[in-house]
Amino acid sequence: MFGRRGHPATPHAVDAGAPPVANAMPEQHTVYFISMAARLLKMHPQTLRKYERLGLVRPSRTLGSVRVYSDDELERIRLIKHLVDEAGINLAGVQRLLSIAEALQRIRPLMSERGRRGDTRRRLEQEIRRISEMVGL
Repeated sequence: MFGRRGHPATPHAVDAGAPPVANAMPEQHTVYFISMAARLLKMHPQTLRKYERLGLVRPSRTLGSVRVYSDDELERIRLIKHLVDEAGINLAGVQRLLSIAEALQRIRPLMSERGRRGDTRRRLEQEIRRISEMVGL
């Protein structure tokens, strides 16, 4: 089956340059509609919708509000699936762990800025406080 201009039709995977996407993505990145993403992840599409409702993933949307998932988002979902299925962590625990991981990612660049900015120490302390609150300290 062929789509536009004689190119093979790929009904579930699209090039980011093809459909207009609400959260603009760089060209040459493949994005997947929810049905293909669910199939690749061996999950039900409803599970992906639940993860979005909980704020665990934030898929981009086309102008028609169709969810599209990038390769990075699929990797994040694989991590979530591993934490739930293999490590036995519930979704509330996964949310907390991902929040901590995101805070650590914000801290890393601050550590390399030591001495360059006067507000670096304050920002580091703020991030450390956030992590402490997340873990209940």
